[in-house]
Amino acid sequence: MPAPKNHLKAALAAKTPQFGIWLNLASPYSAELLSGSGFDWLLIDGEHGPNSIPTMLAQAQTIGSRCNVVVRVPVGEVHLIKQVLDLGIQTVMVPMIETADHAAQMVKAMRYPPEGVRGLGASVARAADFGRVSDYLATANAETCLLLQVESRAGLAALPAILELDGVDGVFIGPSDLAADMGFPGNTSAPEVLAAIDEAMRKIIASGKSAGILTFDLDLVKHYRQLGVTFLGVGGDIPLLMRAAANLAATVKAL
Repeated sequence: MPAPKNHLKAALAAKTPQFGIWLNLASPYSAELLSGSGFDWLLIDGEHGPNSIPTMLAQAQTIGSRCNVVVRVPVGEVHLIKQVLDLGIQTVMVPMIETADHAAQMVKAMRYPPEGVRGLGASVARAADFGRVSDYLATANAETCLLLQVESRAGLAALPAILELDGVDGVFIGPSDLAADMGFPGNTSAPEVLAAIDEAMRKIIASGKSAGILTFDLDLVKHYRQLGVTFLGVGGDIPLLMRAAANLAATVKAL
C-alpha cells in the first residue's frame, strides 16, 4: 500500500486553480465546520496562530479527507517539518525564505534519505497509519508538497536561484511582510509593492512552479488568476467571523 495521494499537489502540478483560507483560531471545531464549505484547501497557521503540534493534529483529524490540509510552520527548521509530516500532513508552507541554501534545506527536510534528511519514524507515525501503510517509505517523497514563502527584498533577490531547485512545488509571495520590508508597512496596495509582486509571479509561473498569494481583495484575486496564479488564499477564519458578527450587530441595532 503506497502513501496517500496528495490531491493538492496533483492539482497544482496540473495548473488547476486551488482556493483556500487561513485557519488561525486553533479550533478543531471551527476547522471541521469550514472543511465542508467548498474550499479546495485549509491552511493551519503555525506562524501567526496559537497552534502547536497537538492542535495541528486535532484540526487535521477533524478536517479529514473533506478538504486538502496545508500547515504553515512557524519557522523553517528541519525538526518542525519532520513533526508536521509525521502527523500525516503532506503539504507544508515555510515562511521567510530568503536564500537558496535555506530553500534547499527545506527540500531535504521534506524527503526521506537518500534524497533528504527526514527521519524514519513511520512505524509510529499517523502519516503511515502507524506502520500499516506498507510502502510508505518508498512512496512518501513523491506525495509531499513544499510551498516556500518569499516575503522580503532578500527573498525576491534569491528567487531565481530558489526556482531552480527540484523539490520546490510552489512559491508563495507574502504581501504584508514584503510591503513592510519595502518601506510600506500596512500598505500592500502601494504601487511599488504590487509591481514587485507581479514581477515575482511572472518569474514563478515561467519556471513551471506554482505561484501563490493571500489577498482578501476579489479584484486582485481575479488579476492574479489572469496572471496564472494557482494557489490562492482568499480569506481567513478570524476575519470571516469578525466581519459577519460586526455586520449582524450593526444590522440589528439599526432596526
